[in-house]
Amino acid sequence: MNIFITGGTGFIGTSLSNALSARGHRVYILTRSLKNPTHESNIIHVDGDPARKGPWLERLMECDVVINLAGATIFKRWTPAYKKTLIKSRIDTTRNIVEEITRNKKSDLLLISASAVGYYGFHDDEAVDENAAPGSDFLASLSAEWERTALEALCCGARVIINRFGIVLGKGGGAIHMMMPLFRYWLGSRLGNGMQYFSWIHLYDLINIFIYQIENKGLSSIYNCTAPNPVTNRELTKAISIAMKKPLILPPVPGFMLKLVMGEFADVLLKGQRVIPKRLLDEGYSFRFPEINRAIMDILE
Repeated sequence: MNIFITGGTGFIGTSLSNALSARGHRVYILTRSLKNPTHESNIIHVDGDPARKGPWLERLMECDVVINLAGATIFKRWTPAYKKTLIKSRIDTTRNIVEEITRNKKSDLLLISASAVGYYGFHDDEAVDENAAPGSDFLASLSAEWERTALEALCCGARVIINRFGIVLGKGGGAIHMMMPLFRYWLGSRLGNGMQYFSWIHLYDLINIFIYQIENKGLSSIYNCTAPNPVTNRELTKAISIAMKKPLILPPVPGFMLKLVMGEFADVLLKGQRVIPKRLLDEGYSFRFPEINRAIMDILE
């Protein structure tokens, strides 16, 4: 298949591109950092800005599958200006893709668009699956709008899959990459009371979920891309501490301090969601890393 990826140069996109290429698919990666398209085996880089219409959309229309991963990181302080960046990087990109699919009546195309488990808002320890309603905070509203924009492609008959990501853990990037230096220097500690849930997924499983969706024709739905066993922040911190052989010696980081430093984004770290991948489990998907301890050990070995 010919597969087009926005956000293909990031932590998830790079691993996904390599995995799809290794399976014989031709992968087109949209990037702003290239002056001229280059070819690497089955991976082809296409010059363009996903938030702006351009010639890259013509190449996209030649593909069988579009994977939309573009979006600025949420792991920053959410100033009013940065909130606009978060919105623009997701909604404008998705709208450009969907409008092109609709204009060309591309009914034989599969669009897989990213979203986030932040869609559900904050639920304390209540378990939620794909049937739960959206929350009302900023991240939930952004995720809901992101999904609505992608689902407009259904109007022309295209298949659409929405993947709601948990926090992705893997080698060389993601949340673990940011946390490891703290633990290495004995600075690791739980956040707030540590009882907030952390819905996570190993990068290996996330990549395999994409492959499963692409290579099983007929799928068109919303999926929680999370491990079946979410953990609390306390459990996550303990798992990293054990794996790195760095005992926890510092007291918890007070919630008020996080809010002082990170502003509104601190709620994502202090509240969280307990998300279950019901649809994947119902369809018989088998996770290689369903438990946090095994996942952390694999990443750090």
